[in-house]
Amino acid sequence: MSDMITADLVDLDLSADTKEAAARALAERMVALGRVTDLDGFLADVAAREAQMPTGLDGGIGIPHCRSAHVTEPTLAFGRSAAGIDFGAADGPADLIFLIAAPAGADDAHLTILSSLARQLMNTEFTDALRAAGDAATAAALIRGDAPAADASDAPGASASAPAGASSNSVAVSAAASADTATGTAAPAPDGATAPAPGATDASGADAADARPFRIVAVTSCPTGIAHTYMAAESLENAGREAGVELVVETQGSAGFTRLDPAVIEAADGVIFAHDVPVRDKDRFAGKPTVDVGVKAGINRPAELITEVRGKAARGEVTGTPGTGSTPVERAGDAGDSYGTKLRKWLMTGVSYMVPFVAAGGLLIALGFAIGGYQINEAKPVMDHFDWGQVDSWGALLFQIGGVAFGFLIPVLAGYIAYGMADRPGLVPGFVGGMISVNIAAGFLGGLVAGLLAGGVVLAIQKIKIPPVLRGIMPVVVIPLISSIVVGFLMFIVIGKPIANAQEAMTDWLNGLSGTNAILLGILLGLMMCFDLGGPVNKVAYAFATAGIAVQDPSDSAMKVMAAVMAAGMVPPLGMALATTVRKKLFTETERENGKAAWVLGASFISEGAIPFAAADPLRVIPASMAGGAVTGALTMAFGSTLRAPHGGIWVTFLIGKPFLYLLAIAVGTAVTAGLVILLKGLRKTAPGGAATASDDPASAPAAEQKQPVAA
Repeated sequence: MSDMITADLVDLDLSADTKEAAARALAERMVALGRVTDLDGFLADVAAREAQMPTGLDGGIGIPHCRSAHVTEPTLAFGRSAAGIDFGAADGPADLIFLIAAPAGADDAHLTILSSLARQLMNTEFTDALRAAGDAATAAALIRGDAPAADASDAPGASASAPAGASSNSVAVSAAASADTATGTAAPAPDGATAPAPGATDASGADAADARPFRIVAVTSCPTGIAHTYMAAESLENAGREAGVELVVETQGSAGFTRLDPAVIEAADGVIFAHDVPVRDKDRFAGKPTVDVGVKAGINRPAELITEVRGKAARGEVTGTPGTGSTPVERAGDAGDSYGTKLRKWLMTGVSYMVPFVAAGGLLIALGFAIGGYQINEAKPVMDHFDWGQVDSWGALLFQIGGVAFGFLIPVLAGYIAYGMADRPGLVPGFVGGMISVNIAAGFLGGLVAGLLAGGVVLAIQKIKIPPVLRGIMPVVVIPLISSIVVGFLMFIVIGKPIANAQEAMTDWLNGLSGTNAILLGILLGLMMCFDLGGPVNKVAYAFATAGIAVQDPSDSAMKVMAAVMAAGMVPPLGMALATTVRKKLFTETERENGKAAWVLGASFISEGAIPFAAADPLRVIPASMAGGAVTGALTMAFGSTLRAPHGGIWVTFLIGKPFLYLLAIAVGTAVTAGLVILLKGLRKTAPGGAATASDDPASAPAAEQKQPVAA
């Protein structure tokens, strides 16, 4: 810890006025000490983490952080801003900014120390002492935990109590306590944060059931697992002490993950989940009153969460039943997510599990056609007729294996939509409903509805209060039986036929597309594929296309849609690769390196290859990508190119109808994207002397003025 932050990594007069400029100013200090090898690459990783969730915290704190391959050793840099910098906190700008840099493969010991800093930021005496520090060496010593109280009190305006508190609760001293928290145990601290053993009695021998305080177990986690995870834990523990409750936290962060003692969970009266990534082994907490929120809620309003879980316990509200798994219906993201957002996430869960079946099955079927000809779908079963020396037999084998893989598409879609809603209990009715959809020709639409029905039915069953004697058979007998009966009845008798009719109508509409309508559909699909580069909108367009070819004999129109979708999805990375080749001086060295990889990623239909460019400059890259994708989608539909394979990029060109026109459409779209992004970047403000700056956002002009011109 002694070398993690030094006076050279402290700036007590940070003059930056945007978070991007602040990160750059502090990162430059890391570069000067050899802690960061690639400034722009590291800042891109910081920006990507910031895009997941703002890192501003109430109390005037900004804590940008990331893991990065460009970091040589765990490092802290600290800046103090007189004017304040907006890091997205609800209560205003931050004047204390900590930049945390962790190597991609950081060891647990270092991450434990980093996490302990995050916990210390909940200590007002610590932050007051930093605000009062008169020089960089004193501030660095305070953060390391080796500054005597007198050092900090020498600063103008410093109070004796602030540095003393900061020193006694320093990062170094608290590292052991943080390590204990990271592994799910409570450190032996004088503040009494540790929960007593279940069944304990008070000093007078009174019955513990009447005398003991309310008991809460909590889990905190964030995407990086470095800062917010531990800050939420510290905030909850502090609020628990103030409320007079026993609260033990399991931090599922980078510094380690050890489950809470089952006896502690069993004795708990309530559960708090403060997380932005899925809680691991969530079913351990089933059957208890539960509050499920985002990690920042655990930092900013812990007292409210404690009050809420106590209220749920008083009303007898529980989540799930022991052994049935978790039920994430109350939380499919942040606490403020609407049901529309949750619905999208449930559907995307099903689609994400379905896509590998689509890719494998579709490519096998396409290869079967390529080897055995377009009559291969009429071949006899290979179990009865297979000739090792016949090419047609091998084509038939591939085609029939692909057909089996395709047979799982709709059941998998439905099963994992239900899984996204109700966890493992949703799988059985989801798969049953999906197979019924196949049998009644309700197709892709039927699978969507069956999955939602199955998840909803399971959640409804889990809300019923079950006698303890029956809880053991709920997950293996009662829930699968009742939910399958209900979903089967609804699919066979009530809604199956209307859905099958709707599926047939959609198929007829696709088959009837021609001329202008087909071109407009190509434009729409191209825009969707390039809007979020592998995100939900992209996946909706891809799912629409793959649903059309998810049969052994897809229509010509469905194959045109698939061709347009794949061609448009290839354009963003190819366009950025071309732009970095044609106008190198408009891009950083890191972006030029990413451009080389983008050639291969784009050619392989991996739209995510353009994400590094979009993250650094979204207002230029995304519109340019969408324009190129729209042009490609329109041209592909106009040319009438078809595609039987759901993936593969240029490597499946032999499976494409009218391949030369198809490649021409991709080339034109790539040129449009490259040309537009070069034009838009060329219109940026230039630094003195006319050199283009490396500004990441047109809104951050002041920050751009502080950056060095990008070398050609």
